[in-house]
Amino acid sequence: MSTVAETPIAHTDPTNARILAISEDRIQGFVRDPIGEIAQRSGIDVDIVLERIRAMLRAGTIRRVRQTLMATNLAEGALVAWQFPPEKVDPAFDFMFQHDPFSGHVVIRSTDAATPGSNYRLWTTVKVPQGFSIDRHCMQLARLTGAERFRVMPAKRIFALGVGHVRRKEIPPGSKSDALAVAKDTEKVELNELEWRVLTALKREFTPEEIVRDLWRARASEAGVPLEKLFEVAEDLNGRGVIGRFSTFLEHVKPLATGERVTRFNALFHWAVPAGREMEAGRQVGRFHILTHCYWREGGPEFRNVNIMAVAHGTEKNAVLDHKRAIDAHLASVGIPVSYTNVFWGGRSEIKPSEISPIAYRDWCAKIGVDPETMRE
Repeated sequence: MSTVAETPIAHTDPTNARILAISEDRIQGFVRDPIGEIAQRSGIDVDIVLERIRAMLRAGTIRRVRQTLMATNLAEGALVAWQFPPEKVDPAFDFMFQHDPFSGHVVIRSTDAATPGSNYRLWTTVKVPQGFSIDRHCMQLARLTGAERFRVMPAKRIFALGVGHVRRKEIPPGSKSDALAVAKDTEKVELNELEWRVLTALKREFTPEEIVRDLWRARASEAGVPLEKLFEVAEDLNGRGVIGRFSTFLEHVKPLATGERVTRFNALFHWAVPAGREMEAGRQVGRFHILTHCYWREGGPEFRNVNIMAVAHGTEKNAVLDHKRAIDAHLASVGIPVSYTNVFWGGRSEIKPSEISPIAYRDWCAKIGVDPETMRE
């Protein structure tokens, strides 16, 4: 077997690309043998899959390997747009990324021209445990960072959620599924102590040394349950819509060790469609293969009453805009009027899994000198 130094780490290496095309976002739900599933679906020997994933993780090509959760069904979550004086945008970015475990994506965004909402430069995803208030959490963040105002936009429905940057590189503008996207709700699921214990063990990121064929045995021990019990609880949670996907997340913002970038442009698309047609529009937009995310969120008057939002990535700005134009043309072709649309481009960006533990939330409140009971809904 080759040494790590000799193992290709580029996402463009043909073998790595075949693995990543599956491992980024094709292993949906909880799977007892995700490594074996990646090997089978990619046509790559399982030992090579293990070697390549470990090497790419060590090199930073893959930034994390983990079982994701459908956190929208476990915690209160929202996309939050923040307005700061210009000199406070970068310090606020640093604070959200480094000191708020409940902020996930942290992105500085801009538009090509001054438009409604372009004064909101910092965008974050925020989740708080069930029973706590996102608005109150954001008020504390505003106090700590000097925000002038913020807009909280919880997801009402989810129409697309998956990464797959390697797979999406070859997708032509207009490529879409034959069927309408499925609308997933954000109804909350309550868990007992055992379920939280198993879930906490499942979702922890894997180190390179933990990437083995028998992936879950050590996690069962961590949760204090036999392996079969972990499978039983995980599969029940999967059936209740709590489990997301097993994923190898690429470092798609920063240059890799090879000097390459997985993507260069990160675009947040906005559309305002007539009230009452959000589900119809979201299921149409969510069909497009280029999109990593698509939601029904209410932007309010700050954003010209936008209600459908989606994210796409690409290496060329014009190519990303070609995808946007194809979606616009499709909406027109199916008779869905759009009163306003825009693109918010991502600049500086950091991504980390959001914490959703009530215990961690109480610890964070104590750290900032706030009684957690005052943060409840």
